[in-house]
Amino acid sequence: MDEIFKEVAKLNEISKLQTTDKNNIMGLDSILHTLMASKRDKVRKLHPYSITPPAKENGRWQTYYKGADKKRKLIQAYSEAELLDKLIPLYLSETHIDKLTFNGLFLEWIEYKKTVTESSNTMKRYIQHYNRYFGTSVLQNKKIKVLDEILLETECNRIVKENNLPRKEWTNIKTILNGMFRYAIRKKYIEENLADKIVISVKFRQVVKKTGKTETYNSDELADLNKYLDSMYAETEDTVYLAVKLNFLIGLRVGELVALRWSDWTDINHLHIMREEIRNQDTGNYEVVEHTKTNRDRFVILVPKALKILNKISHESDYIFVRNGQRITARQIAYVLEKYAERQGVPTKSTHKMRKTYASRLNANGVPLDAIREQLGHSSLSTTLGYIYNPLTEKETYKLIAKAL
Repeated sequence: MDEIFKEVAKLNEISKLQTTDKNNIMGLDSILHTLMASKRDKVRKLHPYSITPPAKENGRWQTYYKGADKKRKLIQAYSEAELLDKLIPLYLSETHIDKLTFNGLFLEWIEYKKTVTESSNTMKRYIQHYNRYFGTSVLQNKKIKVLDEILLETECNRIVKENNLPRKEWTNIKTILNGMFRYAIRKKYIEENLADKIVISVKFRQVVKKTGKTETYNSDELADLNKYLDSMYAETEDTVYLAVKLNFLIGLRVGELVALRWSDWTDINHLHIMREEIRNQDTGNYEVVEHTKTNRDRFVILVPKALKILNKISHESDYIFVRNGQRITARQIAYVLEKYAERQGVPTKSTHKMRKTYASRLNANGVPLDAIREQLGHSSLSTTLGYIYNPLTEKETYKLIAKAL
């Protein structure tokens, strides 16, 4: 009934029905009666079940309606008007679902994601992507319940085209859309995932194909880098150089590398990988969290060369790699590779290229892909294949091909 009185107030304001002429005054009761009669007529047209009058004197009018559980339920009243008034909220009142917009769904979904996702950085990335690509979109205020799938597809194609997006960036955006619509289905707001129907027909920006030359350190480059690391460690005794050297032998994410503790060396041949360093996007500080990127721990194999490096390091802290009593950070690892590249006059290869070099060298030497997957901590082989390149020099590659043929 509150909604009825709101409409009455609007009508009084808009129409200015109350005048000084008593003969022209349309009272509140009259307006209410008119509105209620209109709403009852609408309900009669929408209601699919028969409205049955009482079978005996002083009996009740009755009908059925379908509840939220989809089951038919009985509803009764002492008059037809009263019965119709009870049905009005079922058909004409605007519920949360009716009012929920595309932007409202995103905000609701992101609050839900915060309860099931460990990483605040992931949350911030979702919000940044949404604001960047949908913040000014016509989708913002569209109601989810009646969202036009053609409009959604048109907007997504516009976003890809106007921002000249590569396929990978679109995949990031699609992750948000899928998350929003799957959440809406689970909440019973909608019945189908409109994101599944999107077809991107515009062209994605072409990305230069990656090769072993750009994604790995080949045999000669790695040998030269190791000489540099050895000489710098001999000069400074800074374990950051040993950390870089070691990672080409264990293939960790750089955040996992700098979060290693001596207690993770569980036995002579294995390291237990169970935590990582992250950069807090809100504070800008580096901090260690007790989980890996995939929230799965794993054991990596320590070969004799790796053991030799570990045995050079003193146990002055809980963490393996320490400088002046402080844990070495991922940024300091990256700086070593940047200084090496600067000295050589070549483009810098990121810390992640150490991990790709590790995987590629294992593959080039015949280690089964599934074993490489386990060492990297991937859940699927398709992810691992994205790390495999040719880490050999042209001369080494030629010899292998000649031998094979």
